[in-house]
Amino acid sequence: MLAQQLFAKYRYENCAVVAIGDGGVIVGAQIASELHCVLTMLMIEEVLLPREPVAVGGILEDGTFSFNNAYSAGEIDELVSEYHGFIEQEKYTKFRHLNQLMGSGGLISRDLLRGHNIIIVSDGFRDAFALDMALQFIKMIAVEKVIVATPIASITAIDRMHITVDQINCLSVVEDYIDTDHYFDTNDVPDHQTIINVIEQIVLNWR
Repeated sequence: MLAQQLFAKYRYENCAVVAIGDGGVIVGAQIASELHCVLTMLMIEEVLLPREPVAVGGILEDGTFSFNNAYSAGEIDELVSEYHGFIEQEKYTKFRHLNQLMGSGGLISRDLLRGHNIIIVSDGFRDAFALDMALQFIKMIAVEKVIVATPIASITAIDRMHITVDQINCLSVVEDYIDTDHYFDTNDVPDHQTIINVIEQIVLNWR
């Protein structure tokens, strides 16, 4: 359904799909196939603190760390003061884990994104954190437009999209977002290596 929405406007445009996580690749593969464009995956690791249900920040596969905008500057200062050592250790641990997941695949090639319409795809946005991390990754790249495509998103995430991206394609907006898996009849995302193979096949087809 998302691919059909995007097809009329972007079929003959230079596009690149940036899928967030494995679930995002499953959705993004349908869009990339329909638009005949490349598919890449952005992996994000959240940094969680003890007794804090919301991630204080996140780290990208290139090592970039950003604090979560859900916290105020004052709250972040307080948390960093209390958990500085813990946060630094978590950043190191999460970055190592990202490197293990990537294996020999390496980082997203920014050359594949430059000058393109970037379609950020997720299987669901519980909040705006993953979106902010994706925007952080592409902000230094000269792109045409930034488009978001997702089956489902919270009101908070949609509000953030309205001020940060050029176009929103969302099939359903949820007021009390529970968990992304909750909104799918089946949760059969393949293993990570299969996901990598899906990406590589689409890149080979449309490069």
